[in-house]
Amino acid sequence: MIRVSFPDGSVKEHPDGSSPLDVAEAIGPRLAQAALAAQVDGQMWDLTRPLPGDCTLRLLTWKDAEGREVYRHSSTHLMAQAVKALYPQAKLTVGPPLEDRFYYDIDMPPVSDADFEQIEAKMAEFARQDLPIVRQEVSREEAQRLFSDDKYKLEVLADIPVGETVTIYKQGDWFDLCRGPHLPSTGKIKAFKLLSVAGAFWRGDAHNKQLQRLYGTSYPSQKELDEHLKRLEEAKARDHRKLGRELGLFMISPDLVGPGLPLWLPKGAILRGTLESWLKEVQLERGYLPVITPHIAKVDLYKTSGHWYQFRENMFAPMEEEGVEYVLKPVNCPHHIMIYKHEPRSYRDLPLRLAEFGTTYRHEQTGELSGLTRVRGFTVDDSHIFCRPDQLVDEFKKVVALIMFVFDRLGLQDFRARVGLRDPESSKYIGTEEGWKLSTEAILSAVRELGLEHTVAEGEAAMYGPKLDFVVRDALGREWQLGTCQVDYSLPERFELEYTGSDGQKHRPVMIHRAPFGSLERFVGVLIEHFAGAFPLWLSPVQLKVIPIADRHNEHAQYVASELKKAGLRVEVDQDNAKVGAKIAIAESQKVPYMAVVGDKEAESGGVSLRGRGRQDLGALSLEALVEKLRDESAA
Repeated sequence: MIRVSFPDGSVKEHPDGSSPLDVAEAIGPRLAQAALAAQVDGQMWDLTRPLPGDCTLRLLTWKDAEGREVYRHSSTHLMAQAVKALYPQAKLTVGPPLEDRFYYDIDMPPVSDADFEQIEAKMAEFARQDLPIVRQEVSREEAQRLFSDDKYKLEVLADIPVGETVTIYKQGDWFDLCRGPHLPSTGKIKAFKLLSVAGAFWRGDAHNKQLQRLYGTSYPSQKELDEHLKRLEEAKARDHRKLGRELGLFMISPDLVGPGLPLWLPKGAILRGTLESWLKEVQLERGYLPVITPHIAKVDLYKTSGHWYQFRENMFAPMEEEGVEYVLKPVNCPHHIMIYKHEPRSYRDLPLRLAEFGTTYRHEQTGELSGLTRVRGFTVDDSHIFCRPDQLVDEFKKVVALIMFVFDRLGLQDFRARVGLRDPESSKYIGTEEGWKLSTEAILSAVRELGLEHTVAEGEAAMYGPKLDFVVRDALGREWQLGTCQVDYSLPERFELEYTGSDGQKHRPVMIHRAPFGSLERFVGVLIEHFAGAFPLWLSPVQLKVIPIADRHNEHAQYVASELKKAGLRVEVDQDNAKVGAKIAIAESQKVPYMAVVGDKEAESGGVSLRGRGRQDLGALSLEALVEKLRDESAA
């Protein structure tokens, strides 16, 4: 008999050779039906794979993120099996599950949406057959023989470290090289849909062959799938690339300016500038000092910081001037460090909070670029706080409070906090063990003192220190990592930063890196989709549009606009010859919060007839009452 321990602390005995599925069946038929996979001693495990002996066991269902991942991973295999049956010459590469979908990169002739129905029909056929999904351990030599005609799988096989178990998963007469785990059978996959196809280079390298990337999604029921597809349709309507074009916010000129380099149009610049101005004012009130740094620097700066060695593949190629190499800056922190370092600092000077809306550049792959949310040039609301170790936790708590203040002002109430720690197996980090220990303790102390619910994610730390990220859920339930704050003992050490303490001795400061918005481009992209372009009044590029009914009312319309502008409001006048109904429809399509209609009666009274976004008739208002209403709403 083996002893199986459960998350609730209970322990039960089961016969030797029992699988997680056997354990689930012993607990009850409903759990056995719902179970998708398991974790055994913290390791992902197939339901039908025998347990290794005494162990801890966690059974995973659709309610668990890990369970959904296994479900979609098996859905990827189901799609790959169908493609291989329909296109025997296709070469499969890799097919990972994502948060709410999956994809497989395949070397095959181009396919389109028109081919999806046939592929889905074949997937449904294999699902109805309820084929057992069988895990099989093979030798490296056997795997090489099985995939001898597939260069992609041989490359993947070569990446598996020597000594690590090699496994294949079989369903019917089809098999794939895979770590797993997977569902017990194809019949578990109840509802699925292919979503799109795109080009993708093998291993993300533009020098390699371009593959067909087939995307799909899957759910345990048709109802859940239909609900998801409805959300996707809503997401298309909210797509910031579509709305950005329709609302005149930004454009991208890939042919002449370059992909991933957005151009802000006047209304977009007003929106962005409003966000910047507001946060700058908030920061000044909280003791931040503005700085401005150049867009390029010597390569030596990033060698000192370590970015050149840890981050080089994401940087643009250096430029040479008089025998010296310069590079577009990928981050702002080394520049702020040099500002700190340019004069002696005393313990009385700390904390020193330097803030900048600094533009940085990343060499993203062309295929990964997307509107404003994935770009090559972006501006960060960057601040670096230099403080004494005894000030660290309090300063960190103040940063968290600022980020939550920003989210509250923007109506982003649904978010979760995630503490990112380093992966002890990775070599991508810099700094000392002691520095990492102290910085991790500081973040965990701060979130405990704040009573902030959080998760801990290993491998999510920055290269120089652990961090606290805020993951925001938008109006469609999608998650976006936005605000971040990070603790850093490493860069002060690399740059030999100092301050003179109260004891007259030299001491090393600690740094906090923080950005409530993160990338301003990405933040605006998320806001566009969250609000579906219908921004709150204070953010709207045009807050009110004055609509004269006829040409004879243009003079009063211009007077209304002039008075509102004097009150600091953003106003436009629509003097086109169109009918008033058409003018209102245009203003509605442009998501303008308010429309002030003026005709004979309004010209005589000196007021307006006010309409709200969403075809709300708000009645007649005097000019003074209108100004007061808009000011109050903007300040709310």
